Amino acid sequence: MGIVNVTPDSFSDGGRWADRDSAVAHGRELLAHGADILDIGGESTRPGATRPLVAEELDRVLPVISALVAEGAVVSVDTMRGEVAAAAVEAGARLVNDVSGGLADPAILGVVARSDASYVAMHWRAHSHHMQSFAVYDGPGGVVAAVRAELADRLAAIEAAGIPAERVVLDPGLGFAKTAGHNWELLGAIDQLASLGRPLLVGASRKGFLGALLADEAGSPRRVDGREHAHAALVALLAERGVWGLRVHDVRATTDALAAWAALRDAEEAR
Repeated sequence: MGIVNVTPDSFSDGGRWADRDSAVAHGRELLAHGADILDIGGESTRPGATRPLVAEELDRVLPVISALVAEGAVVSVDTMRGEVAAAAVEAGARLVNDVSGGLADPAILGVVARSDASYVAMHWRAHSHHMQSFAVYDGPGGVVAAVRAELADRLAAIEAAGIPAERVVLDPGLGFAKTAGHNWELLGAIDQLASLGRPLLVGASRKGFLGALLADEAGSPRRVDGREHAHAALVALLAERGVWGLRVHDVRATTDALAAWAALRDAEEAR
């Protein structure tokens, strides 16, 4: 899943593709590099981000979705809002990628249920401006048990809203109300999340926990544009664990890593 941020303030590439033409061109580039899905988003969810007005979000994403769908792309809309999801599906989006899992706007579940779109539900506790104050997992089993239980609750609510389970993908929500340590714990227990019985989407690309891992001797995190090698290694390990989807900024680096992983797997199977 290649990321197309049509925003001025995303953490990794804010403003680079904030207008229709540059966003569509970037989408074409990601497809050429091997993306299967393009995830079009008009709201930054980086820590501390301010939400745009609904009209702003619609103006950002709809022209890009329409153009890329017209060129044959499989498009996902990255939104928490039912109004935006409805308009995006009408414009041809085939997935609704909701980082709030239906908590920010419960109406979004009805929108998806009335369509034939698939739905990605991420683990989420609060909006970006204060989400890190919710990064507390003190119960038995810690962050893994809590995320699994909360995703199970969302899955039940999604199915109750009329969305068939076979159209649902789950996302552990790396970086959302989570510390770097929490993110690594979740990645290390991906099989426990997979036991919920739904495909998993993982978005680790360029996130702060990779910057912290690669910090310099003074403790300063590695810059966003210097985290791709670590992410490529992580991609191959997640593929080994059967993750359904990878939400990434650098599609070429990701497909290269997957090609190397697949070649090694094939060689092992041929022995």
